[in-house]
Amino acid sequence: MVIEGWGLTDAIYMTIITITTVGFSEIHPLSELGRMFTIGLVFFGVAFFLYVAGSMVQFMVEGRIREIMGRRTLNRKIEHLKKHYIVCGYGRIGRVLCKHFLADPSLKMVIVEKDEALISEMEADGVLYISGDASEEETLLKAGIKNAKVLIAALATDIDNVFLTLTARQLNPTIFIVARSSSKAAKSKLLAAGANRVESPYDIGAVSMAQRVLRPSVTSFLDLVFAYNRKDIQMEEIPVSPSSRLANVMLKDSGIRQQFNLIIIAVKKPDGDMLFNPSFETVINSGDTVIAMGKTENLLELEKILRPQEWKAGEL
Repeated sequence: MVIEGWGLTDAIYMTIITITTVGFSEIHPLSELGRMFTIGLVFFGVAFFLYVAGSMVQFMVEGRIREIMGRRTLNRKIEHLKKHYIVCGYGRIGRVLCKHFLADPSLKMVIVEKDEALISEMEADGVLYISGDASEEETLLKAGIKNAKVLIAALATDIDNVFLTLTARQLNPTIFIVARSSSKAAKSKLLAAGANRVESPYDIGAVSMAQRVLRPSVTSFLDLVFAYNRKDIQMEEIPVSPSSRLANVMLKDSGIRQQFNLIIIAVKKPDGDMLFNPSFETVINSGDTVIAMGKTENLLELEKILRPQEWKAGEL
């Protein structure tokens, strides 16, 4: 427009066909200065155009490569997991569960979720996940169900949770299954399908609300005990291994109170019988589960003594 005195439309048209190397002829004759300008435009304009196009292709290709490599990294991590937790469903219930599990760094967990819209949330939360239908055997195998310790069925409907429980029990007969239900009828079906425990979020929520009204101090104390971000007070259940030096020893001779400054809340027997506030003459037998309360570091020291083989094997 400045050099040749062309109109706006002619100038834009000539510039575009030059930069894009279309190669149409000049719409008007060019002066010598106009030709010099065109040479500069071709050199810098085409180079810039190719740079932008190349950057876009690189961004798309590298983004896809990062996605594939990231998925392979997740799969490798999941393949090496043992005694981990599998949470099926990352909806309202599943995500709250996972946030509590993430507060315990020793707990290993895999999420199974088929809704692709929730992938970004799982990546933001930094969890290991499998994108797929939890009721399919192939998906559960990818999640490492053969080596898993616990499976939590927190899918949206009772039918999905029943089918998931049946599939999981067939793939791993020894896995501990906790299932979510919304009705008493579904609870009986889930237990028949192989669930070890069936919980209703609605019933638990109602009981919790009632207890907060009737016993506010007790519930406040329990909130403190079960808050993972507190280190001064925690409650833990620890199985007693046959190789423990405290197996078949009375509480008064165990030294738990003196050495670790812990309170023994209860002792659970293998048959499910619970001894609350056990006396000092209670014997800690192999196979029992000791429920203790105190500082986190002291609980860990007690766990090393009650489960020595697991600590040596690095399974805890």
